[in-house]
Amino acid sequence: MAERERSHTRPRGSRFAPRVQVMSAADVSRAITRMAHEIAERNRGLDSLVLVGLQTGGVPIARRLATTLESIEGPLLPVGTLDVAFYRDDIGLRPVLPEATTDIPFDCTGATIVLVDDVLFTGRTVRAALNALGDYGRAQAVQLAVMVDRGHRELPIRPDYVGKNLPTRRDEMVDVTEDGVALGDIVAR
Repeated sequence: MAERERSHTRPRGSRFAPRVQVMSAADVSRAITRMAHEIAERNRGLDSLVLVGLQTGGVPIARRLATTLESIEGPLLPVGTLDVAFYRDDIGLRPVLPEATTDIPFDCTGATIVLVDDVLFTGRTVRAALNALGDYGRAQAVQLAVMVDRGHRELPIRPDYVGKNLPTRRDEMVDVTEDGVALGDIVAR
């Protein structure tokens, strides 16, 4: 969970206390490069492909994927951002952040959209994202790329591209940053 989400989540002002780093910055870079190659291979190039990062953790990963795909295949892919707060089925239980905005500067109709998020957990954020994307046109296909798949799915959602499968306990937290991926707990300040 991104730091600014944690600062607005109960208990207010809680912080992430890492126990172990499971991926270094270099590991994250290698995972992004591998996922970029997988995206290009599966889609046979980048034609009609766009990336949409889920706020807040998926946006920096989507931007890094776009840059990596540009170095592999050519043109820089369009990158949009999507805030699904008002599409969630648990609205009111999670914070709505004013700085987490939706910006999709392209038509989604007929495009292959790669949704990008940092951590896949229950699948509810992805379900909300699929509902939200419908407001921006009818995509030809939607694929899912995540840096960490931690399991515990509550909905039948499976990622197409995964940086790391990381089995966790339900009460553990996973934090993805440019410095790497850490596993830990949320504690009051």
